[in-house]
Amino acid sequence: MARKINDLQKNQQKADEKARRARTVKVVLKKIKPYSALIALSLILAVITSVSALYIPISVGRAIDNIVAKGAVNLDVLKECLALIAVLAVVSAASGFLMNLLNNRVTFRVVKDLRDEAFSKIHRLPISYLDSHPSGETVSRIISDADQFADGLLMGFTQFFTGAITIIGTLVFMFVLSPLIALVVVALTPISLFVASFIAKKTYSMFGEMSKARGEETAIINEVVTNEKLVRAFGREGAELERFDKANERLREKSLKTVFFSSLTNPSTRVVNSIVYAAVGFVGALLVITDPLSFTVGALSSFLGYASSYTKPFNEISGVITELQGAIACASRLVDFIALEEEKDSFTEKSPLTEGKIEGEVVFSDVSFSYTSDRELLKNISFSVKRGEKVAIVGATGCGKTTLINLIMRFYDPQKGAILIDGVDIKDFDRAYLRSQIGMVLQDTWLKSGTVRENIKLGRKSASDEEMIAAAKASHAHSFIKRLPNGYDTVIGEGDTSLSKGERQLLSITRLMLALPPMLILDEATSSIDTRTEQRIQRAFGKMMKGRTTFIVAHRLSTVTSADLILVLKDGNIVEKGTHRELLSRGGEYSALYKKGFAHGREG
Repeated sequence: MARKINDLQKNQQKADEKARRARTVKVVLKKIKPYSALIALSLILAVITSVSALYIPISVGRAIDNIVAKGAVNLDVLKECLALIAVLAVVSAASGFLMNLLNNRVTFRVVKDLRDEAFSKIHRLPISYLDSHPSGETVSRIISDADQFADGLLMGFTQFFTGAITIIGTLVFMFVLSPLIALVVVALTPISLFVASFIAKKTYSMFGEMSKARGEETAIINEVVTNEKLVRAFGREGAELERFDKANERLREKSLKTVFFSSLTNPSTRVVNSIVYAAVGFVGALLVITDPLSFTVGALSSFLGYASSYTKPFNEISGVITELQGAIACASRLVDFIALEEEKDSFTEKSPLTEGKIEGEVVFSDVSFSYTSDRELLKNISFSVKRGEKVAIVGATGCGKTTLINLIMRFYDPQKGAILIDGVDIKDFDRAYLRSQIGMVLQDTWLKSGTVRENIKLGRKSASDEEMIAAAKASHAHSFIKRLPNGYDTVIGEGDTSLSKGERQLLSITRLMLALPPMLILDEATSSIDTRTEQRIQRAFGKMMKGRTTFIVAHRLSTVTSADLILVLKDGNIVEKGTHRELLSRGGEYSALYKKGFAHGREG
């Protein structure tokens, strides 16, 4: 019974893999379709390349017959043959060069289109996918797998076109010269095709496993490079090297196995092709001996040339097929990524809030949420916030503070209950519109590669330089920006070490102050800023928060105590809520946190 179930599972896996491959090919063909004109021109050039090359053996045979038949060299005929051979060689080389240029253009345009679509897909994927998958895996799909696909597709265009036309052309020439020998060649051809097909089917899954292993290794490299300071600080160099060695060994094993089996194609088909060549030579020699008038030495020489030309494409095409298996396997990972389910909005064009500014009245009504089905994180959360109020969210690490913010931003949707803004369920908002109405400053700052000016204006590109500078002065970032080599035109980036963590956070605060949306979320917004500067920023925050609904996560005493509402979370529940004075007087969870020094430092 177990064996039968195992066989059924294997058959299902094969069927799924076949369907996946068919879907990938369909997508690739769809991407190629816009470049049909270039492909048609490439085919015409492939015909010219192949036919020009195939006519050379005829000239060679004619030259040989002229020498053998006359018993002496006829220079005029020989010169004519050599001149024709030279012209044909030049035409074949020139058309082949142009064909390669076109194939390169088509290949890299197709890969560019796929990469563009994959990159834009990142912005439409649910945050849950990005949180649960290593970033290195995604990078590997868009970069490495796309490169592997490009290599296979380029080889397919270049060698498959010329190979197929060469096979057809040589068959035509061979049947003209000698139908009997041509039939011998055709009879032996299926052996070569069978060998190539057999190996190609076996190697497809191997290429997929190799791509997966490469993605795992890329994920580890990306993770370590991004967090190298922490790796060294905790003395994890040896452990990380061991983890990388294991991943590298898996990739080595998969690569070695894949390359070994895929490399069997060429030598296997060469053996078959050598048999074809020997058979042509043997049968042709017999014909020359028995009937030299109808089948000459020159014809045999031409035929041997065609036999070689006929069998060579099978070697190339078998290699192309193997390479295409790898390319399709890599493309499948890219296509699977592009086909992932996107974030969906339930709003309609009739939704009352898809433009203008929201007021900022927020209601959580019996909201429950979990990242995984086995652990409920937030349980029956209910509270209401009036327009312009400041709400502080406090609690121990893992109690659900950041999750609460994720729900407000619609990075995730609750499994139960509803979140209302201005009386409308946020599921009825366009996500892009909703997020444009909420400004965030997080503990982990993000700066894009570009100038300081571009980074500050991310949230409001239409802002004038005067408004930008005013925001920078309000956040106390203007003084350090002016000290940069090119001031506001200084180029910075995510990995820039010329800015301290505090300076990077000041730029994020400046960005928020310039945008001034109707709702604010401050998650450890001043965690990396010195106390003196923080006191100044808090005064600026005080002005900015007026009339704006603000959610503050794990702030220091000055912000928490002045909040209109403090929510105390514990194990996914709101255990207390009220003002600072009210909560202290109760002597409950908040009072305990306060006495432990929560309000004087940062939350753990």
